[in-house]
Amino acid sequence: MKKDSTLFLRKYSEEDLNEIADLFYNTVHFINIRDYSLSQVNVWADGKIDFDKWNRSFLKHYSIVALKHDAIVGFGDIDKTHYLDRLFVHKDYQGQGIASAICNELEKHAAGHQVTVHASITAKGFFENKGYRVLKEQQVERSGILLKNYVMEKYIRQ
Repeated sequence: MKKDSTLFLRKYSEEDLNEIADLFYNTVHFINIRDYSLSQVNVWADGKIDFDKWNRSFLKHYSIVALKHDAIVGFGDIDKTHYLDRLFVHKDYQGQGIASAICNELEKHAAGHQVTVHASITAKGFFENKGYRVLKEQQVERSGILLKNYVMEKYIRQ
């Protein structure tokens, strides 16, 4: 993978799941709350993820974790259809290029293909800056609560 000063990227391992679950919950509740209501972040990250389902998904996808000082500070995954499923950075490590490093690694895995992502309001600008274009805005329903996101795509050159 890639070692860049104190940032290290490696493939996901099943032992990462608890730390990833905490990172996901805290990022949604501390970062995405800027763009979503409390009821929206509570249904998005309710603290009750299906660990078995997430683990199977990470193992099936090309999944990356980013570490600084032996702690997971970000993660992302892309599936075989080149759908970039998840990309999250720890709430205390925002703005340090971690999401870009993870995204770049995932994009390398998808070289020569169209990558699709469903970007949150919070992540939309990040993906636009990476060259993704909005195909459509959509509303996703979770437990009766609507969350806005954007279907975006980018062709990854070889």
